[in-house]
Amino acid sequence: MINEQVINQLYQGLTPEVKERVDQVIIKMTAAKEAGEKIVVVTGSGPNIHEGVTTLIAELINKGIIDGVTTSSAVVNHELGGALEKVHRVDGRKLGMDEDLLPLDHLFEASIMTEEELQLLEKEMPIDRDLIRRILETEGNTITKAAANMAYPLGLRTEKLAREIESLAKANGLPFETVAGAGCDPLTMLGAGYRNNVPVLVSVPQLIGGGAVGLALGDTISITERTMRIAKMLGSASIIIESAVALTQEIHDGPFERFTGHGVWADWEGYYTYTLNNKTLVRIDLDPNLELAWRKQRESNIVQEAIAKGLPKTKLTGVPFRMEMSGFSRLPGSIPIISDIGTIWPILALKVSQNLGIKLDYISYPQGIPEGQAMREWIVKNIKFINRDQMYAAFRR
Repeated sequence: MINEQVINQLYQGLTPEVKERVDQVIIKMTAAKEAGEKIVVVTGSGPNIHEGVTTLIAELINKGIIDGVTTSSAVVNHELGGALEKVHRVDGRKLGMDEDLLPLDHLFEASIMTEEELQLLEKEMPIDRDLIRRILETEGNTITKAAANMAYPLGLRTEKLAREIESLAKANGLPFETVAGAGCDPLTMLGAGYRNNVPVLVSVPQLIGGGAVGLALGDTISITERTMRIAKMLGSASIIIESAVALTQEIHDGPFERFTGHGVWADWEGYYTYTLNNKTLVRIDLDPNLELAWRKQRESNIVQEAIAKGLPKTKLTGVPFRMEMSGFSRLPGSIPIISDIGTIWPILALKVSQNLGIKLDYISYPQGIPEGQAMREWIVKNIKFINRDQMYAAFRR
């Protein structure tokens, strides 16, 4: 399943500047693992699922290369459904559904499932097989999409199961993500994290998504406990890699981080705090403004000066800032990689694992190439939705 030639072609296709940054990160990741240090990943939602990045991160957790993850409640929702699924999508009005209860595009969709999978779900909840039959027989489109949100019955099952996971997590004094991981596939980040005792946590800015999943996540442990757990995870790492994610300033320099200043009062009050100083912060992002902001800071210290003078950074620099860009740009150990995560992640994974003498059993590819399309089909077929019985059995013990 691992075509080294294709990944080497991806590497050779990088611009010289991006290739230089990637080489720098590979060296740092290799050195960190050889020194027994930790690497933590901060992931966003959609692209990380569609490009197979979440499944690759799971493999890197299983191989001992990644030591912690923050993610979004939407990704948790999708991982409870496996990662990707095939659905048949039709105009819900043709099924006699009330237009006011349908989304903007009037679409309604059914999960395409095996008989065995349907029977498994029928042990947990009533399944309207006639509705599924009518959807599948109606003209529409069959697509591969992120699993377990809008499709019947897997989306509804995930909504219901989320509240069960919440109750089980509260009873055991654990985060939602840990308990869910006990039943999740080993090639999901949740499943890999549980099996390897590696923390996988939803960040506070990314809590509300995925319907009832996000609500159950938020209700399981307090904001303070969640933030402290994430602070300790990030504090333990020497390298933090941000992958297609927004609002990271409130993730990586939240209320317990000292270097950017936000954690100063927490430290005075006796809480655990950590510093981003001397850490390597890598951001894989397609926004060229990140590169502009990063360069302006290095060339003239303009971002830091704007902050010191209380001036608006956007007007002073001429760069339309996203909030996290200023914090990232000011950190001396930050490395921007302006490229597609679907291309960069398999390159990093293959070259770092080779440097460490670790054999990967799985790797992702960009979804826009034939290998990426085959990867997506493989994920649909092989990465299963959460096994409820397995989850409960783990905590009965």
